[in-house]
Amino acid sequence: MRPFNAIRSRRVLPIVAALLLAGCATVSPPRTDDPLQNFNRKMYAFNRAADKVAIRPVAVAYRKVTTPNAREHISDFFSNVRLPITIANELLQAHPVDALKSTGRLAVNSTLGLLGFFDPASKMKLSLDETDFGVTLAHWGVPEGPFLVIPFVGPTTTRDILRMPVDSYFDPLSWYAREHDFKLHAQYLPSLAYLITLRSRGIDAENFLNSAYDPYIFERDAYRQKRIYEIYHGNPPASVIERFQGVGDDGDDIDQLLEQQHAYEKAHGIRNDGSTPRSGEPASGSTSG
Repeated sequence: MRPFNAIRSRRVLPIVAALLLAGCATVSPPRTDDPLQNFNRKMYAFNRAADKVAIRPVAVAYRKVTTPNAREHISDFFSNVRLPITIANELLQAHPVDALKSTGRLAVNSTLGLLGFFDPASKMKLSLDETDFGVTLAHWGVPEGPFLVIPFVGPTTTRDILRMPVDSYFDPLSWYAREHDFKLHAQYLPSLAYLITLRSRGIDAENFLNSAYDPYIFERDAYRQKRIYEIYHGNPPASVIERFQGVGDDGDDIDQLLEQQHAYEKAHGIRNDGSTPRSGEPASGSTSG
C-alpha cells in the first residue's frame, strides 16, 4: 500500500519552503526547463493581483467567522465529496486494491462520519491518499512538459492541465454544477466554497512566499516538487530529486543554478514581479543571498 497519505501536501510544504527560500537556498534547475517563463510571469503577476483584490479577502473573512476545528471538519467534508476522483484514477493507474480502500473510506465517512464532516475511516486505517489524472498520466509515462501558469488557476504543467477536464468528470461538485441551472449561477456555490477552503489553507504559508527571493520561482518549484512526491506516493527515488534540484553528471551545484537564474532574468529583462523594466531601470532586483 502507498504510505504517503493526503497530509503529504501539508508536510511537504515546509520542506519545500526550507529548500526554496531566497538566496543561496534556491534549488531550482537551470532555467532552460522553463521555456514559457516570460508568459508565466505575466500570468503569475495577474493571478497575484486578482488574489489580492478578490480571492484572499474572502478567504480571510472565512477564517474570521470559523474556528480551526470547524475548518477542519469542512475540509474533511470536501475531501470526502471529491473521493470519486481518487477512486477513478486509482483504477486508471491499475491499483484496484487502493481503489477498494478509497471506496471503503468513502462509504465509512459518508455514513458513520456524517457525510464526511468526521473522519472515522482514518481510525480504521483507511487513510486518505488523494490522486488525480495528472498523476495517472505520469504513471503511464507521459512527460511533464513545460511549467505553465493559468489565469485564475495557477501553477500547472502541460501534462497536469489535462487533469482538469478529466477529473471534473468524476467530481461530484462539477457534476452538480453541470446538472443544475439556478438563478445567479448558484449551482457553482459548492465549488466556490471548496475553493475558498483551499485558499484559506494557503494563508498559513504566505510567510514562506513573502520571504522568497523570487516568489514566482518559489511557487513554481514548490509545485513541481509537490507533484514529484504525489507521483511517487511520498517516496521519490533519489535520482529524481537530484535531477529536479539540477544536481547531475555535469556537476551543477546550487550556487551555479542561482547564478544562472539571475543571468536569465537580466538577459530577458525580467524583474521579480514579472514586469519588464522601463528604460534606465535595472532588469532585476537584488541578488544577494
